[in-house]
Amino acid sequence: MTQNWRFAPHDESQVRGLSSEMRISPLLAQVLIARGLQDAATARSFIDARMTELLEPCSMPGVESASDRIVAALKDKRRITIYGDYDVDGMTATSILLQCITLANGKCDYFIPNRLDDGYGLNCDAIRQLHEEDPQRLLITVDCGITSVKEAALARELGLELIITDHHQMAEELPAADCLVHPRLPDSDYEFPHLCGAGVALKLAWAVCQKLGDGQKASPQMREYLKCAVGLAAIGTIADVVPLVGENRILVRYGLSALAERAPLGLQELMKVAEIKAGQMLDTEDIGFAIAPRLNAAGRLGQARLAVELLTTSNQDRAAQLAAYLDELNKNRRTVERRIFKQAKEMVEENAAWEDHQTLVLAHADWHPGVIGIVANRVSEHFEKPTVLIALDATTRTGQGSARSFAGFDLHAGFSACATHLTRFGGHQAAAGLKIEEGNIEDFRQAFAEYAVDAPKLSDDELLVRIDAEVCLNEITKHAVRELDCLGPFGQENPRPQFVATRVQLAEPPRTMGEGGRHLSLVFQQHNTKIRAIAFGKGEWASQMDEDGGPFSISFAPGINRFRGFESVQLHLKDWVSEKSEAPVTS
Repeated sequence: MTQNWRFAPHDESQVRGLSSEMRISPLLAQVLIARGLQDAATARSFIDARMTELLEPCSMPGVESASDRIVAALKDKRRITIYGDYDVDGMTATSILLQCITLANGKCDYFIPNRLDDGYGLNCDAIRQLHEEDPQRLLITVDCGITSVKEAALARELGLELIITDHHQMAEELPAADCLVHPRLPDSDYEFPHLCGAGVALKLAWAVCQKLGDGQKASPQMREYLKCAVGLAAIGTIADVVPLVGENRILVRYGLSALAERAPLGLQELMKVAEIKAGQMLDTEDIGFAIAPRLNAAGRLGQARLAVELLTTSNQDRAAQLAAYLDELNKNRRTVERRIFKQAKEMVEENAAWEDHQTLVLAHADWHPGVIGIVANRVSEHFEKPTVLIALDATTRTGQGSARSFAGFDLHAGFSACATHLTRFGGHQAAAGLKIEEGNIEDFRQAFAEYAVDAPKLSDDELLVRIDAEVCLNEITKHAVRELDCLGPFGQENPRPQFVATRVQLAEPPRTMGEGGRHLSLVFQQHNTKIRAIAFGKGEWASQMDEDGGPFSISFAPGINRFRGFESVQLHLKDWVSEKSEAPVTS
């Protein structure tokens, strides 16, 4: 338990003033002030963010040139191939451009590398194959390619026209593609650098639609398409865990509405198997915990093309068949994940020498390369260390790894510092991937751990958990939670409001739930108010809290639980402190 809580300053007169001027509850006013939205004009601008506030697509580096090339290829009736990534961001980005070009009567297909056989991003074998099949085609990457220097050079050598669209971290050398589309290209003045791959693809599709219209406005048919495409971009944005601020927050806000009103046929079927009610207004949790994992399962288990087909099919029977299959794949993925997590914990416990390492590097020949990323996240949280999991191939004696950060550690910088031990690597600060020769793993483990000793670390202030307000449980009503929802959509850098309540008791013994007792279900009581709570991935807290007995100070984010047509307030328990022990930091 962190015990490092920092409460936002509470100026009662300021809270009363904002509450009165905006005609909102004091609780919402306090949260707005805690998040720096201290005057009514700024707060209203945040709450009422409009689609018109999105930046013009051609202000993004490369979009003008890329959209011209696509329109030219359409006019020349050349084949256009979308080369996507195999995660949800890549799938949705592929679907966005595929539908755009198809609606424009273009000859369009798509290629997604097999995660297990081809690995991440552009690869030379695929480029040669695509060129051999049709040397006149236009190849467009989505959500990958910005580090593919060798692959872009091959495309140029073959004479294959290549547009790279991406959002990932760039290396010093950029690929020599015919056109690069990226919000953070050198010398770029694009005002929002945090779009995901689907967001970048949406901007490019938007520009194409403008050029196919009157140059400024798309045709009515393409405007309808763009409204649906915003929904796909929202899924990619949520799944890729990019900051939900600025343009991303706008895309997700209106994208979730678009999905409720006009979800693609395949998504409608996927919502059915995920037990999401038709027409229900979705939130980020619906996407993050129900939709995205089922799409991701296809990519993780080497069948990403099926997810793109699901997102783009117009055949009802095929949509239902694909949704059921993806649901089954997701169940299989969870089974494999539990086994790997158990093996990873045992491996750490059996190697006492790693206890002093500030990082973990684990490798195993029986691990599935498509699932290790999810497990790496669980292992990093369990041991509170940046973690790399490597799936070994006994035939090639190579390993494919996925890494997840902890406490702000920069994985990309760490991999860069240890690059001599790696075949290749890429990704972000928080999540990254690598390829490595089996014989280099021990050297990499040592070098990575040594790098972490002197690596930049988050300051004590950055490690503090920011609390929006201290509340009584009787303040957390359905009306209050719905009012707070105006601050959403919630996600990275725009979390649900987090509160603390003190002198809280357990109304009944805590119990574990879910696969392997991974999660925790509780009922808290404060005075005459009882509220149910859940703590995801914290099943081990059950015995600790039961043994302590309370009272507790609890930190939580409130939400609405919908079950069989009934709605009730439910707390997402983030942290707790026994009031028998030292109190948390309350600076």
